Amino acid sequence: MTLEDIFATIVDHTREVVPGLDEYAFRFTDSLRELGANSIERSEVVMLTLESLSLKAPMVEFAKAENMGELATLMHARLSACAA
Repeated sequence: MTLEDIFATIVDHTREVVPGLDEYAFRFTDSLRELGANSIERSEVVMLTLESLSLKAPMVEFAKAENMGELATLMHARLSACAA
């Protein structure tokens, strides 16, 4: 799975969880917090994305991501490490 595929999955789940973003054009530099997601919604986006990727990893591993691009990059690295 590519980094862009993972980012698209994060975007899909963000639209599902956070109201009012149906027409928003997401960028890698977007922060879930700045887009209005509270801590529960941010956790839900991460959990749903991990489930979609069939990736088992501790949530704390992704807490350091400053934006959606960094979150996708961390998940991509974790996914690649699991596949190796």
